[in-house]
Amino acid sequence: MDLVTGALGMLPSKLLELLKDEYKLQKGVKVKVQSLSRELECMHAALRKVAAVPWDQLDEQVKIWAREVREASYDIEDILDTFLVRVDGHEQADLSRLKRAMKKMGDLFSKGKARREISCAIEDITKQLQEMTERHARYRVDDLVAKHAATTSIDPRLSALYTKVSQLVGIEGPMDKVIKMLTSVAEDMETKIVSIVGFGGLGKTTLARAVYQNLSQDVCFKAFVPVGRNPDLKTVLKDILIDLDKQRYTTEFNLTILKEKQLIDELQEFLKDKRYFIVIDDIWDVPSWNIIRCALDSNSLGSKIVITTRKHDVAEKVGCSYNMEPLGHESSKDLFYGRLFGSEDECPKQFVDVSEKIIKKCGGVPLAIITTSGLLANKMGNVKQWKEYCESIGSGLGSNPDMENMRKILSLSYYDLPAHLKTCLLYLSVFPEDYEIVKDRLIWRWIAEDFVPPGEGGQSSFELGLSYFNDLVNRSLIQPADMDDEGTPISCRVHDMVLDLICNISREESFVATVLDDARQNTPSWGSKVHRMSLHNTTWPTVMDLSKLRSLTVFSAAKIKLMPSLSYLHLLRVLDLEGCSLKELTNLSFVARLFHLRYLSLRNTSYAGEPPSEIGKLKLLQTLDLWGTDIEELPSSIIGLRRLMFLALNWRICLPNGLKNLTSLEVLQYAIVDSAQIAEELGHLMQLRILRVGLCKKDTEAGYYEGICKALVESLGKLQKIQQLVVLSPSDVVMNLEGSLESLGNQLSYLRIRKTWINPGSLLLLSSLDITVSQVRTEDIQVLGMLQALRVLRVDVAGDNLQVLGRFTVGPDAFPCVMECKFYGFQTVPSMFPRGAMPRLEEFHFRMSLQDFLKGEFSTDDLALDHLSSLRSVDVRLFGGGHEKMEQELEMKEKVKEKLRQEADAHPNHPSLALY
Repeated sequence: MDLVTGALGMLPSKLLELLKDEYKLQKGVKVKVQSLSRELECMHAALRKVAAVPWDQLDEQVKIWAREVREASYDIEDILDTFLVRVDGHEQADLSRLKRAMKKMGDLFSKGKARREISCAIEDITKQLQEMTERHARYRVDDLVAKHAATTSIDPRLSALYTKVSQLVGIEGPMDKVIKMLTSVAEDMETKIVSIVGFGGLGKTTLARAVYQNLSQDVCFKAFVPVGRNPDLKTVLKDILIDLDKQRYTTEFNLTILKEKQLIDELQEFLKDKRYFIVIDDIWDVPSWNIIRCALDSNSLGSKIVITTRKHDVAEKVGCSYNMEPLGHESSKDLFYGRLFGSEDECPKQFVDVSEKIIKKCGGVPLAIITTSGLLANKMGNVKQWKEYCESIGSGLGSNPDMENMRKILSLSYYDLPAHLKTCLLYLSVFPEDYEIVKDRLIWRWIAEDFVPPGEGGQSSFELGLSYFNDLVNRSLIQPADMDDEGTPISCRVHDMVLDLICNISREESFVATVLDDARQNTPSWGSKVHRMSLHNTTWPTVMDLSKLRSLTVFSAAKIKLMPSLSYLHLLRVLDLEGCSLKELTNLSFVARLFHLRYLSLRNTSYAGEPPSEIGKLKLLQTLDLWGTDIEELPSSIIGLRRLMFLALNWRICLPNGLKNLTSLEVLQYAIVDSAQIAEELGHLMQLRILRVGLCKKDTEAGYYEGICKALVESLGKLQKIQQLVVLSPSDVVMNLEGSLESLGNQLSYLRIRKTWINPGSLLLLSSLDITVSQVRTEDIQVLGMLQALRVLRVDVAGDNLQVLGRFTVGPDAFPCVMECKFYGFQTVPSMFPRGAMPRLEEFHFRMSLQDFLKGEFSTDDLALDHLSSLRSVDVRLFGGGHEKMEQELEMKEKVKEKLRQEADAHPNHPSLALY
């Protein structure tokens, strides 16, 4: 589904669902369904052309037509979904089961009525689309789109090419770093290539120009050539040649007659014996770079190439990259105050607070600061207007020619997106500014909204949605926030200026109605039907038509109790109340009547009531998030949620009997396994990717845990798709997982477990291991060192029979990828890792016994941190043996601390040191 077409992308396949035998449509109706499906496909193709054109550049009649089609597509989908829910609850079931269920319920008449209604509805839909097709022909959409493509406009980025270095702020540091990357000594004098990468507006072109001016003084052959989003590579190649030798290629040589291959040959011939410096500005895709790179000869004469790009995959192709960072706060202030007042000291007192807020919202983006300061320069006498402008940033409500120029620059990235990513990006306008958006929450919501189609070739919808998320990160449109143990983002933020852009587009496209407060509302016109609504710290709106509402997100913790019953929102697919305070709410029974619901989140709401007893009626529910509530028990009807893919509970909640029916589950976390039957049923959930369960602490009969552990081990051996596994158990429970884990080796990347060791040969992809054992031996650490993909290692020992680890107990090639290592419950020393071991270790936590130093088993020479070449942080716990040697221990403790400080000071990285 893409933005301008509403639900149109999914409708043809949904219509074809009606042709299945179980829906018993008459032959004539089936023919109409097939015809309607083909019509919708053609209309979708036409509207995708419209979607590629910036909304503000479309003809007004085309906008009206696109809105009309979008609204019609939502209505059609609502009709289809309602029919499917009425007939069979949208379950994937065989015909015999359906017949039995229909007979048992005694509702054959109502289902027959539903079929007659869908037949009439299809006829009405067909007539409606015929009228739209006639409008399409009358308004000649294709011609209008083609007309746009043929027009040209002034590129607002051009000014960056001619900015004087003396006018720049904060450019010195980045410029020095890029120059150092380009001029580092190379014996073979191979061509140096550096990419400057970052999102729009950071000043990549400006930085490249400053580097170019600095390094090209002594180079005879140089070129600075822009590429752009839709490049004509013949023109790019010609521009490079002209910049290299203007006289030759404008007066003596006719470039216009050359084809692309001939231009490449000419460039290679020209450069083969020359040292050159070329900047290729604004490359958007790898294929374009490959062609340009092919044309630039590598002649071992010390030539240099700089490219700028918004795409991280392009930068990775180059290899050597400089990640463009936003300006620091001080540089941002220098730029802002310098342009408005000459300096910060000259800023009038009444403008200081609002100026600081505006600078923060600009987020260190030079384009945003320059645009904002230019706009405010005309409002120097009115602090109220400054405050109004500040409030508008991030909401898409600001309207000014300067803001429009900035949005056009940022929107280049948006219009470069494929249709499905435009929709996914625009969906982020639901969230408030500066909000940390959890990746999984976002992807499950995309799936619920049908933005992500079913996966193919063994790929799940979530995995496909994850590729969408990563693509938006790669394109620098969302910024990673928190990271997991494997160094991948688990949450993201949207820069205020990007948020302002997508909120503006969302408002124009009537995509999301955002109610900010009583005075500010980023919504379509009140007469429009609202399909998605986001409430930010406000009360329930009463003037909008919400009969077609599909998605409701509430960030208003204080006023949630003032919301009316939501049961009349019968088309609701997404209900996200995460973070709202629901302590005073005692009943959620209305939720069971939202038959279209796919996503329900009560996360961190402290809801203390019971979940709806009839929640099993929500046959389409995919995500149920109850983490952070005070719910203590699940209703038995939950086992009817056969489409449920994500279930998050609290550690106090026990899983219900019949769990094996939830065969679509991919994520099950924070739940208690309290019987062998439940442990056995887990083995039926073959789609599980993430499993986090615990065994509750009970004073019970002998053999209670033995039966659960045995069944659980057998079940784990069946789960071939498990990627993350956490099994928590009481300290006196021992579970042997070695046999079952061997079958999981192809997928398992994260493991947290108690009281068991593992066979590393079967866990080739394990990147994070958090393990608690009763004792540890030297050979155990050697075994762990064989895990080639391991990035994070945490070993905790809870027991009495501990062996002291001696030094040099692992080989020099052990732990090749570990970046974080924590040893708790047993003593060790840094020198146990010889030079070459843990070459990537950045964070090291360990314990040492002062008694071992006093006994002479360890000496301060064993504190050699220089073995760990990548070390950034050290956390050391020093513990003693008792009061009888307290004075000696204190003296030794100071010696060890002093030695560690000396080691840290002498280390090339000067790692931070925490001593306890």
